[in-house]
Amino acid sequence: MAEVELERGDALIVVDVLNDFVHEDGDALLASFRERGAAMRETIEHARAAGIPVIYVNDDRDAWDGDVRRLVDDAVAGAGGDVIRHLVPQAGDRILVKHRYSAFDRTALDLLLSSLEVDRVVLVGAATEGCIVQTAIAAREQGLKATIVASACATTDAELEETSLRYAREVGGVRVNRG
Repeated sequence: MAEVELERGDALIVVDVLNDFVHEDGDALLASFRERGAAMRETIEHARAAGIPVIYVNDDRDAWDGDVRRLVDDAVAGAGGDVIRHLVPQAGDRILVKHRYSAFDRTALDLLLSSLEVDRVVLVGAATEGCIVQTAIAAREQGLKATIVASACATTDAELEETSLRYAREVGGVRVNRG
């Protein structure tokens, strides 16, 4: 299990798990989801059980329509549906769409986190070397603490993942939890 201590003032940010895997790195990413999906699910369930806000921020794949239901349905019906169906938002979870790597870039995430009085974001999802690390560094730039639960993040390239996690930790001041 991807064990991370959660406490008051935390929010779990679930990045780009609503994925249809129909893209250049889709096969590699899906293989990683199959390997790490259980850790993602357990971390999400742990946050919900602890009363920690769970916030999904997902790329809308250039649809520009904000149709979250379509994102969920397409992901569950897609190649990775067997994994994704265990990761979908539940009642009480918040959902934002994004169009850039960082979940903060031109979204209302900073406003939402402020309204929830969040001090630290805990990140799970995909892909570690892209949207996860970009979001963690952006969180630090917003004055928040950031923790990446590496075992609950999918990747397209293990070597690139290690490089990006090292950068996040050593340069960005992000805590990396190996789970």
